[in-house]
Amino acid sequence: MPVLVITGTGTEVGKTITTAAVAATAVAAGRSVAVLKAAQTGVRPDEPGDAQEVARLAGPVTTAELARYPEPLAPATAARRAGRAPVRPQEIAEAAAKLATEHDLVLVEGAGGLLVRFDEAGGTLADAAQLLGAPVLVVATAGLGTLNTTDLTARELRSRDLELAGVVIGGWPDSPDLAMRCNVTDLPEVAGAPLLGALPMGAGALAPADFRAAAPSWLAPRLDGVWDAEEFRGREAA
Repeated sequence: MPVLVITGTGTEVGKTITTAAVAATAVAAGRSVAVLKAAQTGVRPDEPGDAQEVARLAGPVTTAELARYPEPLAPATAARRAGRAPVRPQEIAEAAAKLATEHDLVLVEGAGGLLVRFDEAGGTLADAAQLLGAPVLVVATAGLGTLNTTDLTARELRSRDLELAGVVIGGWPDSPDLAMRCNVTDLPEVAGAPLLGALPMGAGALAPADFRAAAPSWLAPRLDGVWDAEEFRGREAA
């Protein structure tokens, strides 16, 4: 099934912009793409959400959003406080599977990290990935502390026999510090999976045409891009 689940090691790590880059690169490679936002929180009904931001940057993709809650909280908490039904892993899996019958690639974007709760029973994005049998792409930060959160996420995926497709650094600065440069080498080691890309800091602020043109240069061939991990490591970790 052509589904890729995208999670982060936490909040504000560049997950939506990474999803947009993966979508844009796949579209440039001639693939039809759908983006499923499992649950959108902290956005009013009249505001564009993460799926719409992906479409703005990536171009012609199908978007779907299963639920929207007004407060910027974990989906289960936001649903409870809004008095609305939560989104359950089975619903996420069913929606992704349906989109997969009509598209070459379906990107399922979670909310926050892998184990953020979607419902009162403790259902998570990891549960949805298990139901789908889909690989998971982890978006991590570049700096100090990222090795711990990436390692914890990778261990949880392995404990569930889920495939960790790789790690993408969600924001790489123009002037990386020592920890960031070392993390380029250490991230794939702690994850037990390849580094599949690094997005420049502020990529989401680019004009959509510029974003689409540059996206393949941020992602490795496994994600349809041309980014070279060894070349990046040699340049940035020196």
